[in-house]
Amino acid sequence: MENLIVASGGRKTSKAVVRFFDGAGKITVNQKPLEVYFPDAFVQGDLKRPLVKAECAEKFDIKARVTGGGKTGQAEAVRLAISRALVKMNGDLRSVLREEELLTRDPRMKERKKYGRKSARRGFQWTKR
Repeated sequence: MENLIVASGGRKTSKAVVRFFDGAGKITVNQKPLEVYFPDAFVQGDLKRPLVKAECAEKFDIKARVTGGGKTGQAEAVRLAISRALVKMNGDLRSVLREEELLTRDPRMKERKKYGRKSARRGFQWTKR
C-alpha cells in the first residue's frame, strides 16, 4: 500500500496524523476500526463530515494515529487532518470545506489555574465567621 497523502490536525491537547490510501472507505484509528475507537455515532458522523462534503467517502482508506486529550478532542483533531489532506489532494475543495468551517483549528484551550484560587476562575468560598 502506498501513501497518497499525509496530513496532521489538532484540537486542545490532541494531535492526529492521517494517511490516505486507495481503497473502499475503511477508516482505522490507532489500529482499531472507527466504530470500535469512537463508538458514539454522532462523533463518527462528525469525523466523516469532510469526506461527505467532498463526496469521496468511498474512495479512500484512512489510517489515523491520535495522541493526547479525550475522545471528542481526538475526533476533532482527526476531522481537521482529514480536511487538510483533502485540500492537499484537490485545492478546489478548499472553498467547500471552508464554508463548513472544517479547515479552522479551534483555538480554545483549557485555561490555567491561578494562584489564590481554587481553579482557573473560581475563588475559595468566603466565610463570614
